[in-house]
Amino acid sequence: MSTTERPRILIVGGGYVGLYAAMRILKKMRYGEATVTVVDPRSYMTYLPFLPEAAAGSVAPRNLVAPLRRVLKKAEVLTGHVTSVDQERKVATVQPAAGEAYELPFDYLVVAMGSVSRTFPIPGLAEHGIGMKSVEEAISLRNHVIAQLDKAESTNDEKVRKQALTFVVIGGGFAGIETIAEIEDMARDSAKIYHNVKREDMRFIVVEAANRILPEMGPDLGLWTKEKLEERGIEIYIETSMESCVDKHVVLKNGIEVDASTIVWTAGVKPNPALANFGLPLGPRGHVDTKPTLQVQGFDNVWAAGDNAQVPDLAVGEGAWCPPNAQHAVRQAIVLGDNVISGMRGFPQKEYKHKNLGAVAGLGLHKGVAILFGKYKLKGRPAWWFHRLYHGSRVPTMNRKVRVFADWTLAMFLKRETVSLVEMESPRETFVEAAAPAPKPVEKATEKAAEKVSA
Repeated sequence: MSTTERPRILIVGGGYVGLYAAMRILKKMRYGEATVTVVDPRSYMTYLPFLPEAAAGSVAPRNLVAPLRRVLKKAEVLTGHVTSVDQERKVATVQPAAGEAYELPFDYLVVAMGSVSRTFPIPGLAEHGIGMKSVEEAISLRNHVIAQLDKAESTNDEKVRKQALTFVVIGGGFAGIETIAEIEDMARDSAKIYHNVKREDMRFIVVEAANRILPEMGPDLGLWTKEKLEERGIEIYIETSMESCVDKHVVLKNGIEVDASTIVWTAGVKPNPALANFGLPLGPRGHVDTKPTLQVQGFDNVWAAGDNAQVPDLAVGEGAWCPPNAQHAVRQAIVLGDNVISGMRGFPQKEYKHKNLGAVAGLGLHKGVAILFGKYKLKGRPAWWFHRLYHGSRVPTMNRKVRVFADWTLAMFLKRETVSLVEMESPRETFVEAAAPAPKPVEKATEKAAEKVSA
């Protein structure tokens, strides 16, 4: 950690906003003008829209993350959590990955902590649910799904087999629909190499509390997507919710009950709870309240954007807020970076205004849905191509762009790998078992006990 006396720009979070804002600031900043410090629990930024494809094996996990230290070579990158901020003293408390917490002074603050999964106190969810907010969760899901196919192939117990081949996703937004579509596509393809597992043996279920799926796509495309997924054998239940999943026994509010070894939770997100300790004004849902300039209300030296911010959407009109998506986060980060530089130099702030360009969703290989500029609708293969073109171009750094497109190109000629590396989640178990002291033979122990009794 640097002890420089230059003004410090502290960026809390290394996700979309944190990474792109830091890149922008470093690009615009004069040599020696300030020190840029980025603090994040992970040493890399994850491109979240690719998580479903990573879960299906279409994108290698290392190709959807950007290492912060390699990308931000001129910045300090600290691995840890900012647990609180004293705005009067301009000091942040940092809990590093190892060692004791310490205080870090700053002159300018960027709050880019993003969001976390929004959950409810549903019995069994904490024990059996799988999230989709990190690359680790996506890869774990992939390994888990293939492991269930292995389990079903190798058992004679029909109850175990049925539970292993039942997959439930809670949430019908982008994350939930893309996840169920991708893993169904992968499982259908994987079933070809099994002798005793067929696609007809599997059951895929989507549970959505609202009255339609993919609400961002509008009612027409949402209905079309629902029909296409149902044609693939995916059950979709709207206007319902999960009441419990104790012992992996899923109980839905509409009366359906099913045993499922795979329960994926994608039912929304919420701002990082740590924001409550930052001394900043928060909106009704816990977001940092900002001006159109991305400055936090009441502060001239603090900016916020992305999922943890309540940013007025000037393109829509008064009372509207920018939705929490990657499209807005990346563009907000550019304006935010420019405004931080302007703030340091005493120049006016620029307001953020961006018209939504549309939305895209992948539904498995060669399948997708998209709406462009609010009026052009694409379905099937054209939408899938646009989905890949758009997100491939948005991945940070040229290195990652080349690797992602290389993955996709090779997939056109090579079959998808169907192998579970579920042991990666506990790699030391085999070694611990081998290194443990050998148990004493039962017979000898019995003989010694008998000798003592006779003596």
